Amino acid sequence: MRALVRRAASLLRVGAAAGVPSPRPPCPSQRRLPDAVGRGKNIPTFCSSGYSTLIAPSNEVVIPPELLSSQTVWTPERKIGQYEDLVARVTNFHNEDKGYMVLDGDVFDVPIRKDIVHRVVRWQLAKRQQGTHSTKTISEVSGTGRKPYNQKGTGRARHGTLRGPQFRGGATMHGPKPRSHAIKLQKKVRRLGLKIALSARTAEGKLLVFEDLEVPSHKTKNIVSYIRQMDNTKKVLLVDGDDIDKKLKLATQNLHYVNVLPSIGLNVYSILQHDTLVMTRDAVNRIVERMHTPINR
Repeated sequence: MRALVRRAASLLRVGAAAGVPSPRPPCPSQRRLPDAVGRGKNIPTFCSSGYSTLIAPSNEVVIPPELLSSQTVWTPERKIGQYEDLVARVTNFHNEDKGYMVLDGDVFDVPIRKDIVHRVVRWQLAKRQQGTHSTKTISEVSGTGRKPYNQKGTGRARHGTLRGPQFRGGATMHGPKPRSHAIKLQKKVRRLGLKIALSARTAEGKLLVFEDLEVPSHKTKNIVSYIRQMDNTKKVLLVDGDDIDKKLKLATQNLHYVNVLPSIGLNVYSILQHDTLVMTRDAVNRIVERMHTPINR
């Protein structure tokens, strides 16, 4: 077997020296584009474990403009959760082509685990509870401390105070007191939950990467027209890298189906509440950097 391998390697080296291209394994996801798009030509594709993107031919410098469209030419069949780097198209509110961006596989292509998402959401909802509920005990309720009547001779039940829980205006026994509802959850589990939420939106095709979130004015009608251009969108979460632009904040504050967050505030519960996630280049880079930062123990 080793001799056969050495023989095959020597033949490949001889063929490369003679100018003969070495054979390449066929790509299962490599297909021929329709004539309306490719104009009847075989355009090469780049295959990476079933996730492909178009590449310009060797005799051309850039990708032909007719291939850079918002419509999906074809959808490759791939398995989710393989930790593969994905290529995303970068646009803006006007659906203009702004190039491509590589999404790290260890952040945007992790296996989907509902149990992890459930634990993270429970931790978020428990931690955000105020816990300010309070009731008065028998020592806190207003009223006299005098014994209401004699112990014996009245024929009534024995009582030593009128501030007991059995009387009107009395105390509450075993009632709630101010406390923290937060539960403990490991940092690596919280981080994994955010990765799973991002991977789920990416697998659904509901993650859009924008160059920026600039709007011409603070008018709400601009955002309404932009959202209507998105397909199958009911609720949108806009994530910017740094502080939110004032014009964008004013334009979206009157829309209940559009919310804006900085990258530092991105969380699992907010992602699940919105069916479409829009992130800028800066936001993606900051999230990836945050996910790659070592956990302090």
